[in-house]
Amino acid sequence: MNSLTAAGLPDFFAPGAAAAFVLTALRVGGLLLVAPAWSAKTVPMKLRTAVLVVFSVLLLPAASASANLPALRITPAAFLTESVIGFVIGLAAATTLAAAEFAGELITTTSGLSGAAVFDPVNNTQGSIFSSFMQLFALLMIVLSGGHLIMIKAVAMSFDAMPLGATLNIGAGMGAFVPTAKVVFVSGLQFASPVIAAVFVTNLALAILGRAAPQLQVMSIAFPIQIGVGLLTFAGSIALVGHVLSDWTPGFRTTLETFAHATLPTAASVAKTGGH
Repeated sequence: MNSLTAAGLPDFFAPGAAAAFVLTALRVGGLLLVAPAWSAKTVPMKLRTAVLVVFSVLLLPAASASANLPALRITPAAFLTESVIGFVIGLAAATTLAAAEFAGELITTTSGLSGAAVFDPVNNTQGSIFSSFMQLFALLMIVLSGGHLIMIKAVAMSFDAMPLGATLNIGAGMGAFVPTAKVVFVSGLQFASPVIAAVFVTNLALAILGRAAPQLQVMSIAFPIQIGVGLLTFAGSIALVGHVLSDWTPGFRTTLETFAHATLPTAASVAKTGGH
């Protein structure tokens, strides 16, 4: 036992330890590339690089425990495989943020506030007012629920299901992961549905009133009424949206399990046949 292992640090001079560290860093780097909070453009590149190195060192014992260290090699296939695994873990969490942002776009368009743009501190760009709000709100709920730590824990647990250097069917895994993109549109529409329904009913009532009493000049007040109804409905539904966003982990876990089973066709076939 050398001084590094005595201090609780991994032994970088062990056979295959250097390759294991590089492959672990690739998996962590794929996560940091797209994961909510970790991938924000406001995070300096130097800080992100430091986080990558620190997490790689901390996760190296977990990665080494399930890997055949002497057989590890840094090949193009291994480079791509580890990066994709980390990328999928981060993207599985990012779908929640994307769904909230999509809902904000729908609410902005439906309420008639498309011309109101505000600064988006996450992407460092201009965005619609409700889209930026929903994005920051979803990010807040993810961080408050410990999502930034849950994603790192998911990387650590992924080494058990998908060890470093294992033969994985990444193509099948991505094929199983792609259908989860529908969550962005389905959840986004569900978040925005109260505002869409309320504004639709309001516009329908104003149209009927305008036809029944043309002298009232309903169209002159239709626009501010549409905005007011949209804002009031959104204020009334934000608590329900927050409750749904705070419970994002079951979908995150299901997505990762689907991806892991697809990348391990042998294990999946054994499970389907009951182990016979």
